[in-house]
Amino acid sequence: METSGGIQASLSGRYATALFELARDSKAIDAVEASLGRVRETIAQSAEFAALIASPIVSRGAAAKAIAAAAELIDVDDTTAKFLGVLAENRRLAKLPAIIRDFRNLAARHRGETTAEVTSAHPLSDDQVDALKAQLRTRIGTDVSVDLAVDPALLGGLVVQIGSQRIDSSIRTRLNSLALAMKG
Repeated sequence: METSGGIQASLSGRYATALFELARDSKAIDAVEASLGRVRETIAQSAEFAALIASPIVSRGAAAKAIAAAAELIDVDDTTAKFLGVLAENRRLAKLPAIIRDFRNLAARHRGETTAEVTSAHPLSDDQVDALKAQLRTRIGTDVSVDLAVDPALLGGLVVQIGSQRIDSSIRTRLNSLALAMKG
């Protein structure tokens, strides 16, 4: 598997690459990706879980026990559960969001897809996501998997990041541009 030097150069990328290779060798890429998706949702929805992974003062043992309990509760596969335990023992839980993003990029590339990070002011419906994927596929020329996030500060519209390319159609950016134009 050819992996990007950019991903492997970062700490999160090295962990993501190790997890990806382990998942690939055990033919569990989809299971691990689904489990990481549940972990990502838990980080977004649970202030306690987000605080646990970000806290530098939680001991290794306490973090490992808490992560093991959380992994069981959110029903992650064995490979992901063990991986989360390793992160807790190595005090790398704070890197978990970046590791999840890097893993998803590796899995998408493995499937021949491009990953787009899409931030919207409000959650997108399944139909909106499908339409967005179709537009991005037309623009880029390959299948696109989307990594969705919500940021109410955008007010409306979308921000799409594909590699180094950024498409910002948010109302916040438009209002900022208008304010700058009016000052000039």
